Amino acid sequence: MSLATEPLPANPSALRIFAAGLQAELARKDIEIAANAAEIHAKTLHIEKLKMQLAVLRRARFGRSSEKLNRDIEQLELLIGALEQDAAAEDARTSTAEPDTKTDPKTPAKTNQRKQPVRAPLPDHLPRETVTHEPACTCPGCGGTTFSRIGQDEREVLEYIPSSFKVIQHVRPKLSCRSCETIVQAPMPSLPIERGRPGPSLIAHVLVSKYCDHTPLHRQSVIYAREGVELDRATLSDWVGKAEFLLSPLAEAIGRHVCAGAALHADDTTVPVLAPGLGKTKTGRLWVVVRDERPYGSTVPPAAFYRYSANRKGIHAEALLGTCRGFLHADGYAGFERLYRPTTPDGEPPLIEVACWSHTRRKFYEVHHATASPIALEALERIAALFAIESSIRGRIPDQRVAAREEHARPLLEQLKAFLCYQVFRD
Repeated sequence: MSLATEPLPANPSALRIFAAGLQAELARKDIEIAANAAEIHAKTLHIEKLKMQLAVLRRARFGRSSEKLNRDIEQLELLIGALEQDAAAEDARTSTAEPDTKTDPKTPAKTNQRKQPVRAPLPDHLPRETVTHEPACTCPGCGGTTFSRIGQDEREVLEYIPSSFKVIQHVRPKLSCRSCETIVQAPMPSLPIERGRPGPSLIAHVLVSKYCDHTPLHRQSVIYAREGVELDRATLSDWVGKAEFLLSPLAEAIGRHVCAGAALHADDTTVPVLAPGLGKTKTGRLWVVVRDERPYGSTVPPAAFYRYSANRKGIHAEALLGTCRGFLHADGYAGFERLYRPTTPDGEPPLIEVACWSHTRRKFYEVHHATASPIALEALERIAALFAIESSIRGRIPDQRVAAREEHARPLLEQLKAFLCYQVFRD
C-alpha cells in the first residue's frame, strides 16, 4: 500500500515520520523513473542502429538482389518492429505510473524521450464522418441552461472499416406484350466467370491478396471462413486460373505497348519457386522490361512487362526483347549481347546498348567500402556530380536535356575519363 493513500497522523512525531517515509518513497520513484528513462534511451539507440543496418541492406539489395539479403532485411524489420512495440508499451506504462507534471511542478520532467515519428495529415481523399459530442445541457457551475457557442475543438481519428462480403441478387423481370404476347427480358450482365458466383470485385481482391500481398489461397480460405463464407482452396484456385485466362490479352497488350518504346530498361531477378517433392524451393527468374518516358517530358503512359523463366539462359532475354527496337538500358549480362549485334552483315543491330552508370558506380562503392580507397571515393564523387546534372534536367524535353549534357556533363565525363586513365597507366 502506498503512503499517499494512508490517512495523515495527528501526532507531530508520527507526522514527521510519515513525511520522512513520503520523501523516501518519492526518492525511490525518482530512481525508478530515471532507470526507465535510461532503458528507453538504450532501446532507442539500439533501434536507430538497427535502422541504419537496415538502410545499408536495402541499398545493397537495390544494387544486388539476393535471397539471403531479403531474409536479412525481413528479420531486421521484424526485430525493429518488436523493439518499437516494447518501447511504446514501456512509454505507456511509465506515463500511466507517473503523476501529471503539468499539475505537480515538483515532479521531475521525463528525459530521453523516445523520438516519435512525424505525424502527417490524413489524406484528403478519405471519406469523413463527423461525430459531435455535445456537453451537458446544465452548467456545472451555476446550474444555468442557456449557452453561447464560443468555439470548438476538432480532432481527426483514423479508423478502419473491415472488408466484408455482400450478396448482389440480379433480378430480371419477364414482361409479356399484351398485344402480341412477345416476352421481353433484360439480358444478364456479363460476369467474369459465366454461371459462376464470384463478382469482379471479389476476384480482383483474391488476385491482389495472392500476388501483391503474398497471401496464399489456403490462408485466404481461412480468413474468409472467419466471416462465415466457406470458400475452399480448390474453388479459389479455379477462380485464379480463369482470371489468368481473362487477363492474358491485357498483359500481352501491355507487353506490346512496352516493347514499342524507343528507350527501354531491362533486368532480371531471382525468385524462389516451389519444387514439390524436393522439400525445398528452387530458384527461378523474373524478367522485366520497362518503358518510362516521363524523365524526358513524354506523356506516354509508363508500364512494365514481366516474364518468368526457370533459368537465366540468354534465350529468355531474347524472347523478351526480340521484337524491340531502339535503345536498351541494362546491366552487363552476357545474355543481352546478341541483341546488340546486327542480324545481317549490312544491317543495324536490333538494340543499341546504353551502359548503366548505377552498375558502374556500384563497383567503385564496393571497393571503397572494403578498402576505404581514396581513388574510389573520388570516382564516386565525380559520378555523383553527373547524377546531380541528370536530376536537374529530369522532365525536360530531349533538346534541352541534350544541351544541358553538352554544356555540363561532357566536361565532367572527359575529366573522369582522364582521371581513370591516369590511375590505370600511371605506374
